[in-house]
Amino acid sequence: MKGEGVVGEQPVIDPTESYSYTSGTVLATNVGSMQGHYEMKAEDGQTFNAEIAPFTLAQPNALH
Repeated sequence: MKGEGVVGEQPVIDPTESYSYTSGTVLATNVGSMQGHYEMKAEDGQTFNAEIAPFTLAQPNALH
């Protein structure tokens, strides 16, 4: 996905803080995965990518 913000927000996250949110998607199969990165902007205006390691998405009871 591309777009500005995360679920409609553009949080300012201090180095000692964290940010979490809940989102969802429609799966065409019982099990899938996602990965990617968030492009972040530092206070000085420089941008960097915060990588998101692959993680599993599964419909309830799809995995044992």
